[in-house]
Amino acid sequence: MNIESSRRSVLICDTQPLVIEGLRWLLDNSVNLRFAGAVCSLDLVFELVRTMKPEALLLDKNVGLAAVTDFLHHCAAEGISVPVVVWGPGISEPEALRLLQFGARGILRRTAESDTLITCLNAVTAGTAWIETGIFGDNEHLMKPRRSALTARESQVAELVETGMKNRDIAKTLGIQTGTVKIHLKHIFEKTGVRGRYGLALTSLRQKGAIPMAPSVTM
Repeated sequence: MNIESSRRSVLICDTQPLVIEGLRWLLDNSVNLRFAGAVCSLDLVFELVRTMKPEALLLDKNVGLAAVTDFLHHCAAEGISVPVVVWGPGISEPEALRLLQFGARGILRRTAESDTLITCLNAVTAGTAWIETGIFGDNEHLMKPRRSALTARESQVAELVETGMKNRDIAKTLGIQTGTVKIHLKHIFEKTGVRGRYGLALTSLRQKGAIPMAPSVTM
């Protein structure tokens, strides 16, 4: 097998051309990855993803959080399955949770070491979600064992909370009253031992493997 063809391709969308050149060098000198191309604007990414079919997309959060989530939503709607890694100078817990809810497979800060970036890209191109350690802080307390099983309706509500839906949208989706959604949430919190919808979404994503522990470094 040709060594070059066996390396997994990474497309880059970054607002800083100098950063792109540094990423090109980093990928060209990695064992498992290769530089597939780069653009500075999100406008061209859709077509490039369709034609080039990269095995990962490294996306700069500086293009705008709304633009990034719109892109992720559009990819899901169009059936585009490229794993997207979002990185930025500062990513808060709520922002990271929102990115995961929209389908991001990797999240890390621009201050990350080069080997951390390579580890992240290796993980997502291999089909694993990867979140930089510390982005969600110390949330192991969220992972309390479930005290009792949820009902079918409570499970539906919990899954919709995980996607970021508000109570009124959940009610409309399930054909129930907003007040009924609040009652279901109260029961869910009591049964799971998790506090608040933010904690519920984090816990659910962690249990499903979307918020994994950071893997060991692999160059």
